[in-house]
Amino acid sequence: MTLYAVERLRVRIGDRSLVEDVSFSVEAGRCTALVGASGSGKSMSCLTPFGLSRGIASGSARLGERELIGLPEVALRPLRARVGFVFQNPLSALTPHLTIGQQLVEAAMQTGGPRLDERALEQLLDQVGLHKPGVLRSYPHRLSGGERQRVLIAAAIAHGPDLVIADEPTSALDAIVQARIVTLLRRLVAEERMALLFITHDLALAAGLAQRVAVLRAGRLVEIGPAAQVLGAPRAPYTRSLVAAQLALEGRLP
Repeated sequence: MTLYAVERLRVRIGDRSLVEDVSFSVEAGRCTALVGASGSGKSMSCLTPFGLSRGIASGSARLGERELIGLPEVALRPLRARVGFVFQNPLSALTPHLTIGQQLVEAAMQTGGPRLDERALEQLLDQVGLHKPGVLRSYPHRLSGGERQRVLIAAAIAHGPDLVIADEPTSALDAIVQARIVTLLRRLVAEERMALLFITHDLALAAGLAQRVAVLRAGRLVEIGPAAQVLGAPRAPYTRSLVAAQLALEGRLP
């Protein structure tokens, strides 16, 4: 079942076009990855329909049966509550003066649900594999980058969202922690039947997580399809260049 679908999306800031004619979708229990170089329009394509960027969107973006484009902020707010957002820099995304426990309680209550007790919060941390003692009473700066990212994922899923949008969630982490976060996201998608929209410039991460991949360049969609096809036998010259660059970085090409 398709949970989120974007069709012919355009995003502009003033007279500047940032995204043109982009379409993609993501289903329950599946992951769609948006890949491309920095500035290719990945984040704008995902965040603007929810009112989370300075851009103005046109076209269509449907969350379930609800159209997002053109809605005022007061109408977008409850729809955003059906989505969990995981951002690139957890230290700036988390509130520095609140404990992790306080922030998870707030995240869980955004859809009007009950206030989670300490046992429920511990179970939430268990879901994301964060078993370090005292985390709930810690402040964000006391945790490592990987631990903060796990907290951000816990906050994103605390209210049981239909869709999770993860915007470059591993780019500031080392390779070992990256692999753990991708494994965690893969498990959550499978077990919780969430739809995951994963934004990354790293093709290897996309290949390890996504069933479908959309490739963006300069705000335009250049290729979309099953991950094995797009990354294993790309048709577009730009996608082929990205794959070749990734292989060269991994030392698999001369």
